[in-house]
Amino acid sequence: MSEIPIAPLVRILKNAGADRVSDDAKTEFANAVESCATDLAKKAIEIAGTNKRKTVKPDDIKAAFKSCD
Repeated sequence: MSEIPIAPLVRILKNAGADRVSDDAKTEFANAVESCATDLAKKAIEIAGTNKRKTVKPDDIKAAFKSCD
């Protein structure tokens, strides 16, 4: 089960143009978003460590996100 609440994720899908979302799709989307977020967090932590910091800063998140493209 995902740690991210499903309702906001359903709103994201609907704002992106989905008229309806099945329950299975909601769960799958939540799992996918959580997986992507975990990967992003790990990259940001690695970048902070490379800069000899334990604190993750906004620039670390931005750099990690750019590397995902």
